[in-house]
Amino acid sequence: MKSGSDSADRYLSLDDQALVQQCSVDHYRSSGPGGQKRNKTSSAVRLRHHPTGLSVTAADDRSQRVNTVRAVRRLREAIALHVRAELGLERYQPSELLGSCITPDGQLAVGQRNDRYFSAVGEVLDVLAACGMRVSDTAERIGISTAHLVKFIQNDPKMWDRVNQMRAEAGVKPLR
Repeated sequence: MKSGSDSADRYLSLDDQALVQQCSVDHYRSSGPGGQKRNKTSSAVRLRHHPTGLSVTAADDRSQRVNTVRAVRRLREAIALHVRAELGLERYQPSELLGSCITPDGQLAVGQRNDRYFSAVGEVLDVLAACGMRVSDTAERIGISTAHLVKFIQNDPKMWDRVNQMRAEAGVKPLR
């Protein structure tokens, strides 16, 4: 995906309505179980985010409104996982948002349901990429232990997969 000036936080800091305004929104009929209503109404939602080129769908529910909310959340997740900013490590300091997620005992504590979660994930992945995918260097830059950083990554299977994909692209062994 795009990098450089297109930092993930540029999009993640937008409210849902502003983020959706940057997208093409398609409503369509989803297939599969769900009865007649699901097969007769255009309840499924596809969002195509123009600035990043990312596309997500949600067809889990019979309600278009519920599917739109889910699609926006999936778009935020995709942006956090795939849009990288180039960081100058010599000047890097954790953002106020990321700093607020670090506990006094040095753990990165922000749950997946927290509004700040995807911004924190995006920043962690930006620092990881800037550190050549070295987890220990990344943890040191953020101000947490390597074990706590690995635990944070492990707690989200999609983040774990993305980190290992990024490590493979960089020619680094996967995390275990």
